[in-house]
Amino acid sequence: MPHSTPDLAVLANLPNSSRPLPPVDSWNPPLLGDMDLHITRDGVWHHEGTPIQREALVQLFASILRRDEDGHYYLVTPVEKWRIQVDDAPFLAIRVDATGVGIEQCLTLTTNVGDVITAGPDHPLIVEYRTVGGEPAPYIHVRGRLRALLSRAVFLELVERGEERLTADGLDYGVWSQGQFFILGRLDETA
Repeated sequence: MPHSTPDLAVLANLPNSSRPLPPVDSWNPPLLGDMDLHITRDGVWHHEGTPIQREALVQLFASILRRDEDGHYYLVTPVEKWRIQVDDAPFLAIRVDATGVGIEQCLTLTTNVGDVITAGPDHPLIVEYRTVGGEPAPYIHVRGRLRALLSRAVFLELVERGEERLTADGLDYGVWSQGQFFILGRLDETA
């Protein structure tokens, strides 16, 4: 008997996310197929081509999202698993709050689905440059294999808070959070 996609109206009416996240990494249900759910690079969730307007539904989906070793993203419950499409990262960091300065600084980021993460050993900031001289692709680790792309405004705020640091590899530019220095980019030593 063929499986159908989950009933979105039923899922949206489940209790709110004030409780802990479900243990999706420990669930191993069978793959039931592909769901017509797509997350664009700007953090907008689409179902069957239409943006999902209900914030509670997006938060529900985000709470049961995981990325497996195969690089694909899945919505997972104890009894079913659906593959979805993600353009870049499933979440978007839309706000940064800072306390302290220098090595004492703590940077707390908020995502478009309500996750609040403090950059540090468990949640590193990573900036990828996919081409030499290309645009930065900044991320923060959220949980499991999931990460959030930093919005341009958040990344620019981090750049404003940044400082230079001389290392054995050259001159780095980055920010501190929870006693760790996160490199935003490498500066030319002759500059």
